[in-house]
Amino acid sequence: MLETSARLLRLLSLLQTHRDWSGPDLAEELGVTARTVRRDVDRLRELGYPVHSTSGTAGGYQLGAGAQLPPLLLEDEEAVAVAVGLRGAAGGGIEGITDASARALAKLEQVLPHRLRRRVGALSEFTVSVAGPHYGPAVDSAVLTELAHACRDHERLRFRYETHDGTPSQRTVEPHRLVTTHRRWYLVGWDVDRSDWRTFRVDRITLTPPHGPRFAPRTPPAEDLAVWVSEGVSTRVYPARVTVLVRAPMERAAERISLTSGTLEPVDEETCLLRTGGPTLEMVAVHVLMLGFDFEVREPEELRAYVGALRDRLSRSLEGRATPRI
Repeated sequence: MLETSARLLRLLSLLQTHRDWSGPDLAEELGVTARTVRRDVDRLRELGYPVHSTSGTAGGYQLGAGAQLPPLLLEDEEAVAVAVGLRGAAGGGIEGITDASARALAKLEQVLPHRLRRRVGALSEFTVSVAGPHYGPAVDSAVLTELAHACRDHERLRFRYETHDGTPSQRTVEPHRLVTTHRRWYLVGWDVDRSDWRTFRVDRITLTPPHGPRFAPRTPPAEDLAVWVSEGVSTRVYPARVTVLVRAPMERAAERISLTSGTLEPVDEETCLLRTGGPTLEMVAVHVLMLGFDFEVREPEELRAYVGALRDRLSRSLEGRATPRI
């Protein structure tokens, strides 16, 4: 009995990791006869697993999605939460478990009921991922899936939104995509009242249904929404915007410059352009200095003048000091 149970678990694992299996292939993997495979498949069906079979030369076995979630001891919301978490881990959010997460996600999605698979699929299809550190404010998974549904179904959203300075507002938005930096989640959408594309931090959104009506999708503001959002949150949102040439390879500069604090563009193997912004030129200058790279100011000219004045001030601060003893 123990040997049979272990074989059933092995058979179930094979069916969950491969879309189609022929009877002879399963028999070879399990070390049994094709007749034993047929009996084991019948036992899995009795346990509630929807194993489909087809006859003929191209026939075989396939584990399908049933009307209900097979006995995984997971409730619907738990299954969605596990799938979303595995998808994030498979994308590299957690070091060391990428491959295992991808395999586990493939098994889970294989048996998810259609209603749950659509929810997980919507979140994946309408999310653009940007590489970056894995920390930031908590976001409600129910809000994320509802936003993803609205993106997929082209349905207007109504929500309360709190800006970075705490100012509340009521928004009506045609949602387009979710963008994640592994640090924060953003919604990109057309703001109906402001007649413009806007980016919204998801953790600052409070949905106020009912939603609707449906809308005709608009041409997005950029082909690469990840870069567009990065430019928005690191540069366009600020009154002081600068461009500097960083004398370091882009890969090295990216280790210190996140996509929420500036955007990088390679120039050659040894330099790259940094575009960033801040409340004032003085604050931007300090930010660039603290990066620890040599740089050249490209624009604006006011920043070049300020850096020159700062250089002179630093030089004067060293005048008249005795040479330190070694």
